[in-house]
Amino acid sequence: MRFIMPAEWETHEAVWMAWPHDLITFPPGHIEKVEERYVEIIKALSGSEQVLLLVLNKDMEQKVSYMLDQNKVNLPQIIFHTTDYADAWLRDYGPMFVIDSKGKKLAWVKWQYDAYSKKFPDLLKDNQVFYNLKNEINAPMLEGGMVLEGGSIEQNGKGTILATRQCLLSSGRNPDLTKEQIENNLKNFLGASNIVWLEQGLFNDHTDGHIDDIAKFVSPDTILCAYEEDPSEENYPILKKNFDDLEKAFDQNGKPFKLVKLQVPHLEYDKHKPFEAGNKAPASYTNFYIGNKVILAPVYNDPSDEVALKIIGSYFPNRKVVGIDCRDLIYGGGAIHCITQQQPAS
Repeated sequence: MRFIMPAEWETHEAVWMAWPHDLITFPPGHIEKVEERYVEIIKALSGSEQVLLLVLNKDMEQKVSYMLDQNKVNLPQIIFHTTDYADAWLRDYGPMFVIDSKGKKLAWVKWQYDAYSKKFPDLLKDNQVFYNLKNEINAPMLEGGMVLEGGSIEQNGKGTILATRQCLLSSGRNPDLTKEQIENNLKNFLGASNIVWLEQGLFNDHTDGHIDDIAKFVSPDTILCAYEEDPSEENYPILKKNFDDLEKAFDQNGKPFKLVKLQVPHLEYDKHKPFEAGNKAPASYTNFYIGNKVILAPVYNDPSDEVALKIIGSYFPNRKVVGIDCRDLIYGGGAIHCITQQQPAS
């Protein structure tokens, strides 16, 4: 049976998330604000899709339930899953859902997760999370057989997948696999027929160039592209090359893409970030989540915020665009797309 990964704008049954608790990723002073953002996000999404939320234990479930209830979240829409997990980046270690060609049968791919080429040993146990939860997902599990994070691919639901060489072909992830073998896995498990390779991701991105910070499909043929207009910025040559390469690329039908530039925000880590003070944070507007009735888009108290929200909203006239302040989330290295994983309806 042939499966394909649907586009993010197709109807969801639910969204998976993991409640943040790691004080290395989000130290005191940040974790409280990140929890507030989670409440905002869950409230916005739960109106039109179930939220399947990982928590460590019953105490955390009670605390989170109270916070959500105080903010008038419809609690029957939240389904808690109790399990051991290290971090909030569920997009990267969570299930990747696929659907059969008739749109009736759902399955999910369990890829391996190595905490970004073993950069973060404390996060390695997150590879085990969905083995532990597999009986709680009412769909068969497929073993992908290689390291792959959810944020490292972007799909249009028609067979085209975008990825960066920096990430998928990095020696730290799948040193024994050739590019052809990696492409074959994307074809066999995610239904890809056309893989478009970009060179690299944002400057100072600890994920080694996740695509969800640089390019996002908003329709099968239209891509919003992170872009930098200032030649003095580190991201300028990186994002210009990506844009130029996409201009020369074709979709699964051999047709060119429509490309739209999204100026990246300028955000630096503060003095409290170990080893990173003064360095540019990998902030981007392409890291948004397309819900059933809402678009949750990151904002950073940056002059480019308003323009980005307008551009994103123009492609989704039937969805409400909600800006979520991601300055504390990005402290941990990600934004809204990184903490969510959609489960399509079948």
